Amino acid sequence: MTGLHGEFAGEDAHGSVFDLHARRAAGARMKIAEADVWAHLDALAKPPRSLGRLEALAVRLAVIQQRLDPQTHPRRIVLFAGDHGVVAQGVTAWPSAVTRMMVDTIRTGRASSTALAAAQRCDLALVDVGVGTGTADLAIGPAMTAADFDRAWAAGAEAARAAMAEGCRVLIAGEMGIGNTTPAACLTMLLADVPLDHAVGRGAGADDKMLATKRRVVAAAVDRARPLLADDPRAAIAAVAGFEILAMAGFFAAGAAGGAALLLDGYVATAGALIAERLAPGTARSMIAAHRSAEPGHGGALAALGLEPLLDWDMRLGEGTGALVALPLLDSAAALLAGVALLSELGA
Repeated sequence: MTGLHGEFAGEDAHGSVFDLHARRAAGARMKIAEADVWAHLDALAKPPRSLGRLEALAVRLAVIQQRLDPQTHPRRIVLFAGDHGVVAQGVTAWPSAVTRMMVDTIRTGRASSTALAAAQRCDLALVDVGVGTGTADLAIGPAMTAADFDRAWAAGAEAARAAMAEGCRVLIAGEMGIGNTTPAACLTMLLADVPLDHAVGRGAGADDKMLATKRRVVAAAVDRARPLLADDPRAAIAAVAGFEILAMAGFFAAGAAGGAALLLDGYVATAGALIAERLAPGTARSMIAAHRSAEPGHGGALAALGLEPLLDWDMRLGEGTGALVALPLLDSAAALLAGVALLSELGA
């Protein structure tokens, strides 16, 4: 197979991956870098880089988990639910009562998120962080107190730690909360400098009048919060966030600290990711963006986190559904690293 050797992988790549495996076998304490994973991929029985972006995904997954055989099972999606006082301003086509209705639907296993989680063999948990006792109206004053902030963050962090204690190495956060694209737009403007016209989208079906109201509310709320950001970022965030968004931020920060891969969903989840990165810098290095939402501000929010989405399918439901759809791509990336023979094993 001498001829195939030159086509598939170079001698340097073989040497690098051999050294890496030898150090791991010897129990050496080390950090797996991108170059190590690329060397492993280039030494596999396939033409180098022939699987395109799947290989780049495999590299990111391996570096996040710090292993050449990353694990995608077991995995868990945690859905955080909460109501929003700003719904009273007419920023959404749906009443807050729909949040409770959808929470009940999730609990019976008949929601979009539960159907997709079952299809992907992904454990699902639901955490109520404010259904019926939601945030204050951010159009009038701060959405929450400092104590509210701490409780929501802690609920998310605890959910992540519980999942990791049960062996989960891939974590997804989803949300349910009528009106939550309004605080998401505020946070995207505040933390990612996305302009108003891009940050504010139609959410779950806002008409032109609602969209104009939503833009006015978001602009005024961000104007009040922005002066606080430099000296008291927690207060600035608390002024415009939602309980489920804060819980997702705590979930992401704790998951990253525990070495889990975080598969990031859509616009509202990414608002939580922006909070996590601001308050726990480096959290974004553990994130993989599942998709780009149809919400216009999502691309700018992902760019602020340095993330390139795997899919661009015009999804905008939330509930972690976009991440669940992308989850098989992580399985494929992990299988590539763990299941393909090295050329050296074939005598190349």
